[in-house]
Amino acid sequence: MNEQKNNPLHGLTLEQILNYLVQNYGWDYLAEQVNINCFKLEPSIQSSLKFLRKTPWARTKVESFYLYLKRKEAKELKVMIKGNDPKEDNSMKSDL
Repeated sequence: MNEQKNNPLHGLTLEQILNYLVQNYGWDYLAEQVNINCFKLEPSIQSSLKFLRKTPWARTKVESFYLYLKRKEAKELKVMIKGNDPKEDNSMKSDL
């Protein structure tokens, strides 16, 4: 059996990925970032899934874009958490 532990897309369906992208970023942004007509002309989840399942290069673009956004979100969250760490807050130190 082929192990998938290093595959960040393991356990995600194309439909889940597409729904996430549309709900969080919208069709317009998706069409700007991934130049595919099914995102530009009367886009829908079903028609996009049908196209992406038949077109490997387009599916790869969408999956790569999803992974890029997830890495970007993780970095931003890490910076926010690190920036709010009271141990690193120099404004709280006294000038004794």
